Amino acid sequence: MPHRRIRLAAVGAVGLLLLSGCLHAAPASSIQEAPKDLGAQDVVSAVQADPALKELLPAEIRQSGVLTVGSAVGTPPIAFHPQDGGPPRGVDIDVADAVARKLGLTVKRDQVSGASLLTGLTAGRFAVGTANFSVTEERKKVLDFTTYLTDGTGILVRDDSSLTEVTDLAQLCGSSIGTGVGSTFENDLRRQQDKCVQAGKQPYRVSTYSDAAAHFLALREGHVDVLVSSASVLRYAAAQQPGLRLAGQLDRRDVGLATNKGAGLAEPLRAAIDALVAEGAYQKILAKWHLEEAGIQRSAVNPSAA
Repeated sequence: MPHRRIRLAAVGAVGLLLLSGCLHAAPASSIQEAPKDLGAQDVVSAVQADPALKELLPAEIRQSGVLTVGSAVGTPPIAFHPQDGGPPRGVDIDVADAVARKLGLTVKRDQVSGASLLTGLTAGRFAVGTANFSVTEERKKVLDFTTYLTDGTGILVRDDSSLTEVTDLAQLCGSSIGTGVGSTFENDLRRQQDKCVQAGKQPYRVSTYSDAAAHFLALREGHVDVLVSSASVLRYAAAQQPGLRLAGQLDRRDVGLATNKGAGLAEPLRAAIDALVAEGAYQKILAKWHLEEAGIQRSAVNPSAA
């Protein structure tokens, strides 16, 4: 562990994506989690444009010189607002900005969430969506995804916890668990809660939080034994908050930049990400956000999500 120091064919398709949720459906960050200097170091401006990669872009984007990006902004280290009210920061922000620079483009960013992110893509208000989107077969029916990270379901505990390496929810039977209200993690926990009873064990208890400060405070003060959320969010929290540690990750899923199906942008994005990996700029972004374990060696377009 480092030193303490996330265009549709019909309205129904939009509903499908909204119901499935973004992978990082953790509580929104509060001002306590985002001091003005958090993530302020610049690891992007040194990226140089590659004219050959720019030629891969759709003509309209290449000629405009602008990459329009819709970014969901919520929790460190994915994307968040610094305390001083400046532009959003996070791994999603840095990756999108670095990709744009490699393609010789300037980013124009809209800060959006939920339905606005998806309808903005479909309406052409922006070309790329970032929301720590996990790649799923259902989402691939209506969007293209270019991978840049992996994520999954993380388990965060206090340093004094007896839990060491959690690989199955059954290990949490009898525990009190905190998670984001209305998140995919809450849904998964409640759906599998009866497995403890079937195994003859005490069921775990689920408490939900809508605010990140309350979420982490509940763990630190012992109101819950475990937090379950995005592994990337929890890994970063463990690196930033003394007394907490990541006790496991239950799954691993590809995370991608979202573009409209067949828009011709997914492959140029893939080439740009691979170039960032080859030159080391990608690794600098991951190190900045303590996400080295979530990195990829090569990007892919619409990988299997089976």
